[in-house]
Amino acid sequence: MKEKAKLIYTTRIPVRWGDMDAYNHVNNTVYFRYFEQTRVEWLEQVGSRVSPDEPIGPVIINASCTFLVPVNYPATVVIKMYAGEPGRSSVMTWYELFVEGEDKLYAEGAAKTVWMDNRSGKSVPMPDFVRALFEPAAN
Repeated sequence: MKEKAKLIYTTRIPVRWGDMDAYNHVNNTVYFRYFEQTRVEWLEQVGSRVSPDEPIGPVIINASCTFLVPVNYPATVVIKMYAGEPGRSSVMTWYELFVEGEDKLYAEGAAKTVWMDNRSGKSVPMPDFVRALFEPAAN
């Protein structure tokens, strides 16, 4: 994770029985869903409606995950979301996934979020109210 990353959101998500795969642990694809849910909750909390009906909105242009320890049902995962310095239209985010009640890191991921015009499909400047969230607090 980048040194200048800032913790911006933490959530808890119960592991569902259907999240499991034939190996009896959470399927690799589900980790991306956990990261996505974390990102959407954060966006909605800061006032950015996630909908194709909005004129502009955030999209993911890349995502990755390193699976360190399998997660098994039943459990509640705790996802911590971090963000780096925003660019003109994008921000890099990182994720740490833990099992509630444990200090062990189970997975870590990353995703680059870009704001785009939903009609043209072209990137646009990040909304000012989102950009302001990344600025250092005034003393």
